[in-house]
Amino acid sequence: MEEVKKIIEDAWKKRELLKEKNTQDAIHELINLLDQGAVRVAEPLGNSEWRVNQWVKKGVVLYFPIAKMETIEVPPFEFHDKIPLKSDYANLGVRVVPHAIARHGAYLAPGVIMMPSYVNIGAYVDSGTMVDTWATVGSCGQIGKNVHLSGGVGIGGVLEPLQATPTIIEDNCFIGSRCIVVEGVVVEKEAVLGANVVLTQSTRIIDVTGKEPITHRGRVPAGSVVIPGSYNKSFPAGEYQVSCALIIGKRKPSTDKKVSLNEALREYNVAV
Repeated sequence: MEEVKKIIEDAWKKRELLKEKNTQDAIHELINLLDQGAVRVAEPLGNSEWRVNQWVKKGVVLYFPIAKMETIEVPPFEFHDKIPLKSDYANLGVRVVPHAIARHGAYLAPGVIMMPSYVNIGAYVDSGTMVDTWATVGSCGQIGKNVHLSGGVGIGGVLEPLQATPTIIEDNCFIGSRCIVVEGVVVEKEAVLGANVVLTQSTRIIDVTGKEPITHRGRVPAGSVVIPGSYNKSFPAGEYQVSCALIIGKRKPSTDKKVSLNEALREYNVAV
């Protein structure tokens, strides 16, 4: 692995090396390791802290200039792209419903279910997770165990800047329909996002459960129940409503995950 890393780092500094066979072989090896889940763009360190492997992201970026455009035929459909489609789902233990698509270089753990959806290169989707209809996991997105990405959810991709943390959804989260989570936002374990929540690095995530509001940015605390909201902001032309996200409660640890989720949705009347 260290040899592969060194070759990729050298090629990043000197792009002429991309013409050499050993460089191309190292990049292809990395993409295969990503596909198998043996390497990750970001690794959990515990307590919702993550380490970004910048050299892995560099390898993904360098893969594009050396990959050749090819016609991919899945009769009666045809595609024309540089990256092959993921395959051998039966042996991987992954259920894939037509017309779900994952690219080679994305890891899908056993027990993952893909409804008609899309998972991009560099992504990591852990066991027991459902990627529901028209949901998208962008490049390098990290999805934990037993997550439900509901219909139309968009998990943003990130390759550059290299130091940027990819968008991360931790274990046992429920992401409601049409939610958008981008720009490396981290949704910590067991959080619930109600329908249509949009989270970017600049989005105010306001905890309104206490006497005074507490504002977070770029991270949803573990177990939070979140809904769309808005706040007043003054502009030269007057005051207008600006979108935000509101933490209105917490999932209860006293019950199992499924019951806790259902209770959270009923108790706080969250749309999903």
